Amino acid sequence: MREKAQPWIFSPRFDIGFILAPAIIITTLIVIFRNSLVSLKDVPPWLWLLLIVGIDVSHVYSSLFRTYLDRDELRQRGALYTLTPLLAWVIGCLLYSAGSLVFWRALAYLAVLHFIRQQYGFMMIYSRKERNVPGFFKAIDKAAIYLATIYPLIYWHSHTREFDWFVQGDFVAIDLPAFSFYTGIIYLAVLIAYVLKEVVLWRKNTFNIPRNLLLFGTAFSWFVGIVAFDNDLAFTATNVIAHGIPYIALIWGYGRNQTALQYVDKASYVLPWISKLFNWRMLPLFVSALFLFAFIEEGFWDGFVWREHGRLFRFSNLLPAIGTEQTLVWLVPLLALPQTTHYILDAFIWRLRADDTRWKQILFYQTLGKA
Repeated sequence: MREKAQPWIFSPRFDIGFILAPAIIITTLIVIFRNSLVSLKDVPPWLWLLLIVGIDVSHVYSSLFRTYLDRDELRQRGALYTLTPLLAWVIGCLLYSAGSLVFWRALAYLAVLHFIRQQYGFMMIYSRKERNVPGFFKAIDKAAIYLATIYPLIYWHSHTREFDWFVQGDFVAIDLPAFSFYTGIIYLAVLIAYVLKEVVLWRKNTFNIPRNLLLFGTAFSWFVGIVAFDNDLAFTATNVIAHGIPYIALIWGYGRNQTALQYVDKASYVLPWISKLFNWRMLPLFVSALFLFAFIEEGFWDGFVWREHGRLFRFSNLLPAIGTEQTLVWLVPLLALPQTTHYILDAFIWRLRADDTRWKQILFYQTLGKA
């Protein structure tokens, strides 16, 4: 794929800086400063605040601008946006009533699916212009992006790790190291096939820069964060930054495009001033709004449930710590509702094969390349 035909979503600078580079940069830093990570016993509060509140939880709330704050979306998919949180909460209560670990395990695997599908989704977006590529080549692409995430997870399930997704024991341990070994062999074979495929395409003067950067960043960050290093901070940093920053960037770029198109197809935010957030000068306010939502949510978690970061969430000390199962059975699924709703809705709002192409016209408008 020639330089002019590169399938950027917004622009080369924006895509590389905010969607493709985060995974590569943070993983490179982890490798460089690996000795410091090993000696670090506790994660500093400021770093926890940045990673968990500032990126991980904030990216959940960024999806509001693509869903509940978009009037047209609410009108077209009213049942989806109404029933999803309701059913998620009810099912969450049922799962928690069967045991807290049952709930956290289900939520962990739902989150894992969401993380895997995001990388696959970006791969499909960056492959959208490859119409004359053999079907076998596309199958290799899909296998490569899936195995880049699934192999490290299989390794995690087969080997003891010093970190968890949400809580201790949320992943089911399987004593089958041979399974991860042979999966690794298959993964390596697929990567070799992928490289050979890219050599063939390169010789035909066709090289997809963003797709290759995406696969490299995904494979690099997931392998280092889960397999190469058995360190909680290494996993958290690679996992959160590689996933959260690209998602927030996708939402902000989408909002900027939607605002730019408002004279042709009016931006449909429930409040007109929302469109003003998608301006470079207003980017700090956009990020701050996400952080505020995330900070409040985590404060409720800390006050009602965890009681671990009272110094960060001073208001949480005023909340009663809940210890009775009768209350936690409905409270924990309620507190987790932003996450579960985000995970479920995300499977619907970015479907490239969906009949409704309005969101595609907005996403690929590329105002950032025209600015």
